[in-house]
Amino acid sequence: MKYRELSIGGAFAFTPTVFPDDRGTFCANYTASTFTEAIGHPLRLGQYHNSVSRRGTLRGVHFADVPPGQAKFVTCTRGSLLDVVVDLRVGSPTFGQWDSLVLDAVACQGIYLSEGLGHAFMALEDDTVAAYLNSTEYNPGAEHEIDPFDPDLALPWPEDITPLVSDRDRNAPTLQQALQAGALPDYEACSARYAALRTN
Repeated sequence: MKYRELSIGGAFAFTPTVFPDDRGTFCANYTASTFTEAIGHPLRLGQYHNSVSRRGTLRGVHFADVPPGQAKFVTCTRGSLLDVVVDLRVGSPTFGQWDSLVLDAVACQGIYLSEGLGHAFMALEDDTVAAYLNSTEYNPGAEHEIDPFDPDLALPWPEDITPLVSDRDRNAPTLQQALQAGALPDYEACSARYAALRTN
């Protein structure tokens, strides 16, 4: 398995080797040794879940309070999706910037997002399945969202697909509104969290 850090610090893409034969394909979406080498600490698993989405379904931009935050390792096990990571950490050198990656069930790539980063994706096909390994269990009181259509973010949603968005995400605050409300993660607090994970 290969990995690379994205342009947003704390976000990594993982690319496994896919083994095809006349029966189909096989790949290891996650290996502990490679993950630990890339991130600096083992994957902590608090919750596993998946979502099934129609083409055009847009979920996010979501993030959790830090500490403890919620890190995510996301793969696509059916169909394809455009996955977007947004740096929401106030004080980060890449605050307000984003990076993206197409995940599908053919290449079997995964993306890891450290605590404090925002996550969103759009399904590019019907019946797309996104699978998430989350470091903590879902805590609705600590979960927040940012408007995925915030013009200041200018996220790269395909222009030829009509987005399907929940009321929660459609009515989410912009990045600047969340910043003014003091709702965004602090970069120093996130960095301290990462350091603690690497030493424990």
